Amino acid sequence: MTAIPDVVIVGAGTAGAAAALHCARAGLATVCLDRRPLGEAGARWVNGVPAWAFDETDLPRPVRPELRGDGAPFHLVVGWGPDRLTVDRHGVLEVDMRALTDRLQRLATAAGATFVGDARVTGFDGADRLDTTAGPFRARLAFVDASGLGGAGLLPSPTIPRADICAAAQYVHDLADRDAANAFLARFGAAGGEAVCFTGVAGGYSIVNVRVHGDDVSILTGSIPALGHASGARLHADFVAAHPFVGPARFGGARPIPLARPHARLASARVALLGDAGSQVFPAHGSGIAAQLVGARLLADALSAGEGPLGYQRRWQRAWGGLFAAYGVFRRFSETLSPEDLGALVAAGLLDPDGARAGMAQRWPRPDLTHLARLARAAARYPGAARRLAPVLARMALAPAIYRAFPRDPARVPAWDRVASRVLDRPTA
Repeated sequence: MTAIPDVVIVGAGTAGAAAALHCARAGLATVCLDRRPLGEAGARWVNGVPAWAFDETDLPRPVRPELRGDGAPFHLVVGWGPDRLTVDRHGVLEVDMRALTDRLQRLATAAGATFVGDARVTGFDGADRLDTTAGPFRARLAFVDASGLGGAGLLPSPTIPRADICAAAQYVHDLADRDAANAFLARFGAAGGEAVCFTGVAGGYSIVNVRVHGDDVSILTGSIPALGHASGARLHADFVAAHPFVGPARFGGARPIPLARPHARLASARVALLGDAGSQVFPAHGSGIAAQLVGARLLADALSAGEGPLGYQRRWQRAWGGLFAAYGVFRRFSETLSPEDLGALVAAGLLDPDGARAGMAQRWPRPDLTHLARLARAAARYPGAARRLAPVLARMALAPAIYRAFPRDPARVPAWDRVASRVLDRPTA
């Protein structure tokens, strides 16, 4: 390349393509690379994405066929049943990541971004030169690592412990027997288009989420194998083998997902981390797409405002870090729960549709007086469950204040992170 672009992005999946789009829209000369052919970049399965993430980042909401579901009731089943709760009005869309990535790439190209496929990173000097199999690249303002967990490694980052990694799988299958599928759903009060999510089936932090949609079956699974449990891929295979209404797989995949608190150091003076590369994943259920869309917009805003990658780091941590860290506290608590524990919390009303709805939507709960009164009555009826949950909620409440104090001076970030870790990262009994 002759002209030096403002921004060079590594990774053309959802995170990288969204960053390319927002940077190009902001008038920044942008190049986005991927190690794979562009048509194969990013996730190749279906993810739940809260609708607000599109609205907040000035992206049209998806439509069919990219949109595969638009907020149908969600039935959360404790273990394999019978205890359950149903969540409606959650605003989570089922989105085909293949189509979303393609749309973001097309929009970014139309806005002026340049995409280069089959470009694997072979070296980086940490500041000015990125070497790839497609040749060297320089950037005037920033290099962005959106290459995922264990990707290009443009910025040294802490190793994520295996106990903070979810092994997830998601596949879409042919529907082999509609009557049998409908009978399965009916056992849990569900109908076609609605999700039945079995939780706590392989440790407290695990799911098998099943949804029959038209002539296919979507199955999402996840767990933490480092805690001694079957992987998401194993849970998926076992469910398919046990339920003949699930036909051959059409598409999907499996991958590790970071659940650790987002890296305190998301940037240097020349490099920004985005998405899984920075552990920007909502830990309560391991979804990173909303964080990628929002982070891409914040990154472009910071770069176009002359704040550089460090400005992006400060914007993201102060706006979103507290939310993600708080739900990380709850994630660690959920790992300690047996199906019996979960059932007791649901029966007590301490885990209820309002709380589940907020978690699904990746928002803070906003209880009204009626909800607060209901929780108070539940706590009085089940003091043992309330005592177990109370310290978790107290630590969650500290997270926003900690992140609002995220330092402007990069030299102070390590000390800040040590304080945050003492409060937010310790195991929950």
